[in-house]
Amino acid sequence: MESVQAIKQRFGIIGNAPALNRAIEKAIQVAPTDISVLVTGESGVGKESIPKIIHQLSHRKHNKYIAVNCGAIPEGTIDSELFGHEKGAFTGASQTRAGYFEVADGGTIFLDEVGELPLTTQVRLLRVLENGEFLKVGSSKVQKTNVRIVAATNVNMFEAIEKEKFREDLFYRLSTVDINLPPLRERQEDIHLLFRKFASDFALKYKMPTVKLSDNAIQLLLKYRWSGNIRQLRNIAEQLSVLEQNRTITSEILRSYLPDSVRTNLPAVIKTSKSESDFSSEREILYKVLFDMKSDLNDLKKLTLELMKNGNTKDVEKKNESLIQKIYGDDSNEDTDYEESLDTDTEVLSIPEHTIEKDDIAPTTDKYHFAEEIEEEETLSLQHKELELIKKSLERHQGKRKLAAAELGISERTLYRKIKQYDL
Repeated sequence: MESVQAIKQRFGIIGNAPALNRAIEKAIQVAPTDISVLVTGESGVGKESIPKIIHQLSHRKHNKYIAVNCGAIPEGTIDSELFGHEKGAFTGASQTRAGYFEVADGGTIFLDEVGELPLTTQVRLLRVLENGEFLKVGSSKVQKTNVRIVAATNVNMFEAIEKEKFREDLFYRLSTVDINLPPLRERQEDIHLLFRKFASDFALKYKMPTVKLSDNAIQLLLKYRWSGNIRQLRNIAEQLSVLEQNRTITSEILRSYLPDSVRTNLPAVIKTSKSESDFSSEREILYKVLFDMKSDLNDLKKLTLELMKNGNTKDVEKKNESLIQKIYGDDSNEDTDYEESLDTDTEVLSIPEHTIEKDDIAPTTDKYHFAEEIEEEETLSLQHKELELIKKSLERHQGKRKLAAAELGISERTLYRKIKQYDL
């Protein structure tokens, strides 16, 4: 069995990070077997190196190795690409075609971006993994294949399964062994090493001196988050090699090539969705506002009743100064238009004078007794009067809702709702 260092030299892998070494060790260990492997990691970390190592160290190394980018093949043709098709199976199928699983029989297929496979193709792939059988598109003849599958993805597979975009049974068949490659920001000791290797390669390629980083530029290089990982670092090294005439790169020059260079290699908390607790807290705030409004209204009722009983407004103002300030604020001495305090979307039931009979108003000898009764039975009294007025108006207009609504000063829709509410 070859050592990790020998494998790195053989496949051109740069770096000494422990997580990288562990991934290569796992690839070396599983290579002699035929079990399926799932390589995970962010985009640009070099996942394509692992299936090459596995294939070259396996007993299949003399047979075909085919790499398939599942995300780059249109959904309508991917079944044909993977499993082949019969002549006339669909429009444009002028001849029989062998798919990758037929061509790579005895070898290895690397399915890159396997998380992008359509669900129908996932069912076909599961059958290949379970018993090595597949059907060509447009054929009913079952064919056998002996292929080792290594898959890779940068998708969070558990989220994809939860959203029903990936089959759970297929995931567990593919990930018999899971090899995770770390992002570049977790390989800080390798970042400058990789940059020097890329700078040297591009200097040779473009026949120009190698670019070098100043100390400050090296610190900036290490602090940057590298969301595009090794692929992004390679692109930056190539741009600097081609575009910069000064071969010593300062931090100012490097910063101009780094998109969003204020980002550093620090953990970030990303809120992806609004949790149930957020809605709960908003509901609690709304309830609190409503309760405060109810409390203010009750205070206003008490103050009005006290004014009616006492009659001495100066004494009442002095005793209830804080309450008046709370209710009216700086405008406590000004008249308030009641109509402005109503919600514009709420229709007010206006009561025309000619619809109120004298008998409806109960006489009283005590000028304060009536106010106290309203406070105690306010809701019941208003509801009763509203019902009685609607009945009278409907009787007056012989059940014609449009005329009754116009007389009551409300819309026909509101009147219809009131009729349903009171079951008239």
